[in-house]
Amino acid sequence: MQAALMAFFMLLFSLLSLLGIAANGFIVLVLGREWLRYGRLLPLDMILISLGASRVCLQLVGTVHNFYYSARKVEYSGGLGRQFFHLHWHFLNSATFWFCSWLSVLFCVKIANITHPTFLWLKWRFPGWVPWLLLGSVLISFIITLLFFWVNYPVYQELLIRKFSGNMTYKWNTRIETYYFPSLKLVIWSIPFSVFLVSIMLLINSLRRHTQRMQHNGHSLQDPSTQAHTRALKSLISFLFLYALSFLSLIIDATKFISMQNDFYWPWQIAVYLCISVHPFILIFSNLKLRSMFWQVLLLARGFWVA
Repeated sequence: MQAALMAFFMLLFSLLSLLGIAANGFIVLVLGREWLRYGRLLPLDMILISLGASRVCLQLVGTVHNFYYSARKVEYSGGLGRQFFHLHWHFLNSATFWFCSWLSVLFCVKIANITHPTFLWLKWRFPGWVPWLLLGSVLISFIITLLFFWVNYPVYQELLIRKFSGNMTYKWNTRIETYYFPSLKLVIWSIPFSVFLVSIMLLINSLRRHTQRMQHNGHSLQDPSTQAHTRALKSLISFLFLYALSFLSLIIDATKFISMQNDFYWPWQIAVYLCISVHPFILIFSNLKLRSMFWQVLLLARGFWVA
């Protein structure tokens, strides 16, 4: 890839990262201020502030990693710094995936009109579970990260060197990198992704049945329930595209199909981090509280620059 084109993608990645950090940081600051003022948060706000915080950290870790690697390719490729980065990157990605899934489930149980006893029980209980689900997601992500780190940690590799010959150690590590890690990551990330898909399918089915019922009874389709369904679906379906892109990007990234030495590394990084940079804007404009505060901040910024 030409140097000018690579510089363009690096600049685009930097702008995307700054936008993502700013948008996610805005969500964290607004909801954190409300948390300090009232001493509590609604279940939706708990998920949003957790999602925003994890994405800010993930974007910062990814940005530092990419530019540090660009400056010190040879030194960084096999060093402890790479292990340190992956430790944080796997933890934050796993936690972010779970937070996104709980957000879709909360939308589903709050809006979907499903009369099945199990769903009604979940609708009643789920909001109270949110703090524990968030803590559980962090704990699960931490355990999974330790599993990855334990297998790939240099000290563990040194232990293998003492037990086996160097050739066997190389074959063992290569086999782990090629088969074990991608398969395990696919299974781990597929669980929250499946939860997300099920929530969207239930919400779509609820909207379809509600629309048919309203048409059968001769009522307008502009009633509050239909509008709530439609707003939630617009938000989730737009997120579905970004979430699916992020999921596929992470799976392909786990297979090392596009390595750090590849000419298309920076365009690929844009695809990997696109979801965490764009989705917070969808959340801001679909949330009345965040949207009104966002416009207030823009008006203040405009007045400051005009003055």
